[in-house]
Amino acid sequence: MTLNKTLISAVLAVSLSGFAAAGATADTLRIVTDPTFPPMEFTQSGTRTGFDIELTEALAQEAGKTIQWTDIDFKGLIPAVLSNRADAAVSAIYITDARKQVVDFTNAYYAGGLVVLTKKDGPIKSLADLDGKKVSVQVGTKSVKYLQEHFPKVQRVEVEKNEEMFNLVGVGRVDAAVTGKPAAKLYAQSHPDLTVLDQQITTEEYGIAVSKAQPELLAALNAALDRIKANGTYQKIVDKWFEGGAQ
Repeated sequence: MTLNKTLISAVLAVSLSGFAAAGATADTLRIVTDPTFPPMEFTQSGTRTGFDIELTEALAQEAGKTIQWTDIDFKGLIPAVLSNRADAAVSAIYITDARKQVVDFTNAYYAGGLVVLTKKDGPIKSLADLDGKKVSVQVGTKSVKYLQEHFPKVQRVEVEKNEEMFNLVGVGRVDAAVTGKPAAKLYAQSHPDLTVLDQQITTEEYGIAVSKAQPELLAALNAALDRIKANGTYQKIVDKWFEGGAQ
Protein backbone atom coordinates (compact mmCIF):
# COMPACT_ATOMS: atom_id res chain seq x y z
CA MET A 1 0.00 0.00 0.00
CA THR A 2 2.80 2.40 0.93
CA LEU A 3 4.64 1.64 -2.31
CA ASN A 4 1.51 2.18 -4.34
CA LYS A 5 0.89 5.49 -2.62
CA THR A 6 4.46 6.52 -3.29
CA LEU A 7 4.17 5.63 -6.96
CA ILE A 8 0.85 7.43 -7.28
CA SER A 9 2.29 10.51 -5.61
CA ALA A 10 5.29 10.46 -7.89
CA VAL A 11 3.17 10.11 -11.02
CA LEU A 12 0.87 12.87 -9.81
CA ALA A 13 3.80 15.17 -9.12
CA VAL A 14 5.21 14.58 -12.60
CA SER A 15 1.81 15.15 -14.17
CA LEU A 16 1.23 18.37 -12.27
CA SER A 17 4.69 19.71 -13.05
CA GLY A 18 4.13 18.88 -16.70
CA PHE A 19 0.79 20.70 -16.67
CA ALA A 20 2.36 23.79 -15.09
CA ALA A 21 5.13 23.82 -17.64
CA ALA A 22 2.70 23.42 -20.50
CA GLY A 23 0.48 26.18 -19.16
CA ALA A 24 3.20 28.75 -18.67
CA THR A 25 5.74 28.41 -21.45
CA ALA A 26 8.12 31.26 -22.15
CA ASP A 27 6.21 32.39 -25.23
CA THR A 28 2.64 31.79 -23.99
CA LEU A 29 0.68 33.93 -21.55
CA ARG A 30 -2.23 32.39 -19.65
CA ILE A 31 -4.76 35.20 -19.32
CA VAL A 32 -8.20 35.10 -17.74
CA THR A 33 -11.11 37.41 -18.54
CA ASP A 34 -14.86 37.70 -18.00
CA PRO A 35 -16.17 38.41 -21.53
CA THR A 36 -19.52 39.83 -20.46
CA PHE A 37 -18.65 43.54 -20.32
CA PRO A 38 -18.95 45.20 -23.73
CA PRO A 39 -17.24 47.18 -25.13
CA MET A 40 -14.29 46.10 -22.94
CA GLU A 41 -14.61 42.33 -23.45
CA PHE A 42 -17.46 40.24 -24.80
CA THR A 43 -18.25 37.34 -27.13
CA GLN A 44 -19.62 37.98 -30.61
CA SER A 45 -20.52 35.13 -32.97
CA GLY A 46 -18.54 32.80 -30.76
CA THR A 47 -15.42 34.97 -30.88
CA ARG A 48 -13.90 36.88 -27.97
CA THR A 49 -13.57 40.58 -28.78
CA GLY A 50 -13.57 44.08 -27.28
CA PHE A 51 -11.19 46.86 -26.30
CA ASP A 52 -9.35 44.87 -23.62
CA ILE A 53 -9.03 41.85 -25.89
CA GLU A 54 -7.54 43.78 -28.82
CA LEU A 55 -5.27 45.79 -26.55
CA THR A 56 -3.94 42.68 -24.81
CA GLU A 57 -3.38 40.89 -28.12
CA ALA A 58 -1.43 43.93 -29.33
CA LEU A 59 0.68 43.92 -26.16
CA ALA A 60 1.40 40.20 -26.52
CA GLN A 61 2.40 40.62 -30.17
CA GLU A 62 4.68 43.50 -29.25
CA ALA A 63 6.26 41.35 -26.53
CA GLY A 64 6.66 38.37 -28.87
CA LYS A 65 4.17 36.16 -27.05
CA THR A 66 0.89 34.37 -27.73
CA ILE A 67 -2.13 34.26 -25.43
CA GLN A 68 -3.98 31.30 -23.98
CA TRP A 69 -7.33 32.84 -23.01
CA THR A 70 -9.65 31.40 -20.35
CA ASP A 71 -13.11 32.77 -19.57
CA ILE A 72 -14.20 32.87 -15.92
CA ASP A 73 -16.50 34.94 -13.70
CA PHE A 74 -15.16 38.33 -12.64
CA LYS A 75 -14.95 37.38 -8.97
CA GLY A 76 -12.52 34.57 -9.87
CA LEU A 77 -10.03 36.66 -11.87
CA ILE A 78 -7.68 37.73 -9.08
CA PRO A 79 -7.86 34.31 -7.34
CA ALA A 80 -6.82 32.67 -10.62
CA VAL A 81 -3.67 34.80 -10.71
CA LEU A 82 -2.96 34.20 -7.03
CA SER A 83 -3.26 30.42 -7.44
CA ASN A 84 -0.98 30.42 -10.52
CA ARG A 85 -3.78 29.20 -12.77
CA ALA A 86 -3.19 32.35 -14.81
CA ASP A 87 -0.27 34.68 -15.43
CA ALA A 88 -2.48 37.74 -15.72
CA ALA A 89 -6.08 38.95 -15.63
CA VAL A 90 -7.57 41.47 -18.07
CA SER A 91 -11.19 42.45 -17.65
CA ALA A 92 -11.76 46.16 -17.02
CA ILE A 93 -10.17 45.71 -13.59
CA TYR A 94 -9.84 48.89 -11.56
CA ILE A 95 -6.47 49.51 -9.95
CA THR A 96 -7.23 49.73 -6.22
CA ASP A 97 -5.07 49.77 -3.09
CA ALA A 98 -6.75 46.61 -1.83
CA ARG A 99 -6.01 44.70 -5.02
CA LYS A 100 -2.43 46.00 -5.14
CA GLN A 101 -1.79 44.25 -1.84
CA VAL A 102 -2.15 40.85 -3.51
CA VAL A 103 -1.26 41.41 -7.20
CA ASP A 104 0.79 43.86 -9.23
CA PHE A 105 -0.77 46.05 -11.90
CA THR A 106 0.61 47.33 -15.16
CA ASN A 107 0.60 51.05 -15.75
CA ALA A 108 -2.96 52.26 -16.29
CA TYR A 109 -4.12 51.72 -19.87
CA TYR A 110 -7.49 53.52 -19.77
CA ALA A 111 -9.48 55.79 -17.46
CA GLY A 112 -13.05 54.93 -16.62
CA GLY A 113 -15.10 55.12 -13.45
CA LEU A 114 -18.34 54.16 -11.79
CA VAL A 115 -21.57 55.65 -13.15
CA VAL A 116 -25.30 55.24 -12.68
CA LEU A 117 -27.48 53.68 -15.40
CA THR A 118 -31.18 54.32 -14.90
CA LYS A 119 -34.47 54.90 -16.73
CA LYS A 120 -34.93 58.34 -18.28
CA ASP A 121 -38.41 58.65 -16.75
CA GLY A 122 -37.41 57.07 -13.45
CA PRO A 123 -36.99 58.61 -9.99
CA ILE A 124 -33.19 58.86 -10.06
CA LYS A 125 -31.94 62.19 -11.41
CA SER A 126 -28.83 62.62 -9.24
CA LEU A 127 -26.54 60.56 -7.01
CA ALA A 128 -28.46 61.70 -3.94
CA ASP A 129 -31.56 59.97 -5.32
CA LEU A 130 -29.90 56.55 -4.94
CA ASP A 131 -30.59 56.40 -1.19
CA GLY A 132 -33.33 53.91 -0.41
CA LYS A 133 -33.56 52.68 -4.00
CA LYS A 134 -32.90 49.21 -5.43
CA VAL A 135 -29.57 49.16 -7.30
CA SER A 136 -28.08 46.21 -9.17
CA VAL A 137 -24.32 45.54 -9.02
CA GLN A 138 -22.07 42.74 -10.22
CA VAL A 139 -20.53 40.50 -7.56
CA GLY A 140 -16.81 41.01 -7.05
CA THR A 141 -16.69 44.54 -8.49
CA LYS A 142 -15.81 47.78 -6.75
CA SER A 143 -19.43 48.87 -7.06
CA VAL A 144 -20.44 46.56 -4.23
CA LYS A 145 -18.02 47.90 -1.61
CA TYR A 146 -18.44 51.48 -2.78
CA LEU A 147 -22.19 51.40 -2.25
CA GLN A 148 -21.73 49.69 1.11
CA GLU A 149 -19.43 52.48 2.31
CA HIS A 150 -20.92 55.56 0.64
CA PHE A 151 -24.57 54.70 0.02
CA PRO A 152 -25.53 52.42 2.96
CA LYS A 153 -29.25 53.09 2.44
CA VAL A 154 -29.18 51.58 -1.05
CA GLN A 155 -30.87 48.21 -1.43
CA ARG A 156 -28.19 46.31 -3.35
CA VAL A 157 -29.20 43.53 -5.72
CA GLU A 158 -26.01 41.56 -6.39
CA VAL A 159 -25.86 39.45 -9.55
CA GLU A 160 -23.22 37.28 -11.20
CA LYS A 161 -23.38 38.60 -14.75
CA ASN A 162 -23.08 42.09 -16.17
CA GLU A 163 -25.97 41.52 -18.60
CA GLU A 164 -28.29 40.47 -15.79
CA MET A 165 -27.43 43.66 -13.92
CA PHE A 166 -28.52 45.79 -16.88
CA ASN A 167 -31.60 43.70 -17.62
CA LEU A 168 -32.95 44.29 -14.11
CA VAL A 169 -32.97 48.03 -14.82
CA GLY A 170 -34.70 47.53 -18.16
CA VAL A 171 -37.56 45.43 -16.74
CA GLY A 172 -37.99 47.71 -13.73
CA ARG A 173 -36.96 45.25 -11.00
CA VAL A 174 -34.34 47.73 -9.82
CA ASP A 175 -34.17 51.52 -10.09
CA ALA A 176 -30.59 51.70 -11.35
CA ALA A 177 -27.32 49.87 -11.93
CA VAL A 178 -23.91 51.05 -10.80
CA THR A 179 -21.11 49.91 -13.06
CA GLY A 180 -18.21 51.01 -15.28
CA LYS A 181 -18.73 53.96 -17.63
CA PRO A 182 -17.81 52.29 -20.98
CA ALA A 183 -20.27 49.42 -20.58
CA ALA A 184 -23.06 51.64 -19.23
CA LYS A 185 -22.67 54.16 -22.08
CA LEU A 186 -22.74 51.42 -24.71
CA TYR A 187 -25.81 49.76 -23.22
CA ALA A 188 -27.71 53.05 -23.01
CA GLN A 189 -26.97 53.75 -26.69
CA SER A 190 -28.96 50.68 -27.72
CA HIS A 191 -31.74 51.19 -25.14
CA PRO A 192 -33.29 54.65 -25.68
CA ASP A 193 -35.39 54.45 -22.52
CA LEU A 194 -32.23 54.34 -20.40
CA THR A 195 -29.64 56.99 -19.58
CA VAL A 196 -26.34 57.41 -17.76
CA LEU A 197 -26.21 60.22 -15.22
CA ASP A 198 -23.74 62.96 -16.16
CA GLN A 199 -22.39 62.99 -12.62
CA GLN A 200 -19.84 60.17 -12.21
CA ILE A 201 -19.53 58.38 -8.89
CA THR A 202 -15.78 57.83 -9.22
CA THR A 203 -12.96 58.19 -11.71
CA GLU A 204 -10.89 55.02 -11.95
CA GLU A 205 -8.03 53.59 -13.97
CA TYR A 206 -7.90 50.14 -15.55
CA GLY A 207 -4.83 47.92 -15.31
CA ILE A 208 -3.73 44.37 -16.08
CA ALA A 209 -3.35 42.26 -12.93
CA VAL A 210 -0.12 40.26 -12.80
CA SER A 211 1.26 37.86 -10.20
CA LYS A 212 3.75 39.44 -7.81
CA ALA A 213 5.92 36.40 -8.56
CA GLN A 214 6.36 37.56 -12.17
CA PRO A 215 8.10 40.97 -12.14
CA GLU A 216 9.66 40.24 -15.53
CA LEU A 217 6.20 39.84 -17.09
CA LEU A 218 5.04 43.08 -15.50
CA ALA A 219 8.04 44.92 -16.93
CA ALA A 220 7.53 43.36 -20.37
CA LEU A 221 3.86 44.39 -20.49
CA ASN A 222 4.65 47.94 -19.38
CA ALA A 223 7.37 48.21 -22.02
CA ALA A 224 5.00 46.87 -24.69
CA LEU A 225 2.33 49.37 -23.61
CA ASP A 226 4.82 52.23 -23.99
CA ARG A 227 5.77 51.02 -27.46
CA ILE A 228 2.23 50.65 -28.81
CA LYS A 229 1.42 54.12 -27.51
CA ALA A 230 4.48 55.49 -29.30
CA ASN A 231 3.79 53.75 -32.62
CA GLY A 232 0.10 54.67 -32.79
CA THR A 233 -1.37 51.20 -32.28
CA TYR A 234 -2.90 52.10 -28.92
CA GLN A 235 -4.73 55.14 -30.26
CA LYS A 236 -6.14 53.16 -33.18
CA ILE A 237 -7.65 50.65 -30.73
CA VAL A 238 -9.05 53.46 -28.57
CA ASP A 239 -10.59 55.18 -31.59
CA LYS A 240 -12.18 51.91 -32.76
CA TRP A 241 -13.93 51.13 -29.48
CA PHE A 242 -14.59 54.56 -28.03
CA GLU A 243 -15.97 57.04 -30.52
CA GLY A 244 -14.11 60.32 -30.18
CA GLY A 245 -11.19 58.69 -28.41
CA ALA A 246 -10.51 58.18 -24.70
CA GLN A 247 -13.03 59.74 -22.34
